[in-house]
Amino acid sequence: MSDKKNKFYWDTTRNYPYESTSTLNLDGGSTEVTVEPTKEQMEELRKVEMSVPEGLEFGKPYALQDLAEKNVDGQPYLNRKDYPVYTGVLKYFPDALMELSRVSLQGNKQHHPDKPLHWDRRKSTDHLDALARHLIEAEKADDDGILHLAKVAWRALAALQEKLEK
Repeated sequence: MSDKKNKFYWDTTRNYPYESTSTLNLDGGSTEVTVEPTKEQMEELRKVEMSVPEGLEFGKPYALQDLAEKNVDGQPYLNRKDYPVYTGVLKYFPDALMELSRVSLQGNKQHHPDKPLHWDRRKSTDHLDALARHLIEAEKADDDGILHLAKVAWRALAALQEKLEK
C-alpha cells in the first residue's frame, strides 16, 4: 500500500471471522476472554471462491488511491471520480443510511449478541425473498421497532454486494 493517507480502502478481510478479545467483569474481578473462529467457520471460508484483478493480491487492503494508480494497459482499476460516494450517496440519503446502520446493529444483536458488529454471511442468505417479505409490510415497523422498509433497503444492498463480488 502506498504511504498516502486515505481512510477509504478495499479490505477483502473485513467480514471474515475474526479473533477478538473481551474483558468480562465478574463478581468485582475482570477476566480476559479470547474468541477465535470455529473450525466450521474456517472451512466455510475455504469454500468461497474469490478473485482479484491481475496485479493485485488477494486479502491485501488497498487504498482507493492505490487502486487508481495501479493499472493494466494504462487503465486504472478504479477511477475515484466515477464513484461519488459522499456527494452521490451519503449526501443524498443521510437519514436512510443512519437507519440502515440500525438494521445492521439489530441483526448483529439477534444473531451474535456477544460479538462486535460484523456481517455473518452464513445467516439468512435469501436476500431477495426476505426483501419481498419485508416489502409486503413496508408501511409498518417490525417487532424490533425497525421499519420493514429499512430492512428492504438492507436486503437490497446485501444482494447487490454479493452480486458485485461474483
